[in-house]
Amino acid sequence: MLVSTKGRYALRVMVDLAEHQGEGRIPLKQIAERQGVSEKYLENILATLVRNGMLSGMRGKGGGYRLTRNPSDYSAGEILRLTEGSLAPVSCLDGTCSGCERAADCPTVGMWSKLDSMITGYLDSVTIEDLRCSPRGIDYVI
Repeated sequence: MLVSTKGRYALRVMVDLAEHQGEGRIPLKQIAERQGVSEKYLENILATLVRNGMLSGMRGKGGGYRLTRNPSDYSAGEILRLTEGSLAPVSCLDGTCSGCERAADCPTVGMWSKLDSMITGYLDSVTIEDLRCSPRGIDYVI
């Protein structure tokens, strides 16, 4: 599993909006400047988040973006699955594969399945609020 910039930036944007949620709607330009990401690229990510109900967006004067739920109600896992698709470590577990012809005899499928469960469980346990409150540069430990 390799998380792309789309997934990483989506998480950063969600944390940014959580940090500034008391300010009302936050313009795209402000988010892009704070995150050091181009407005055009960020606009695509935000559109995905709005389309899927993670954010509320409004155009025009006084427009911008805001969270639709409390930061503690968003998990890193749901945001990454939305922006990245499957987080499975191998293709035979990602749901798009019609099944591996060797799965019944594969000595590694159990290991991959357990890793997938660990990744999913961990990412689903970390909330945007957790990320907002965590010291910068300090990673979570499994």
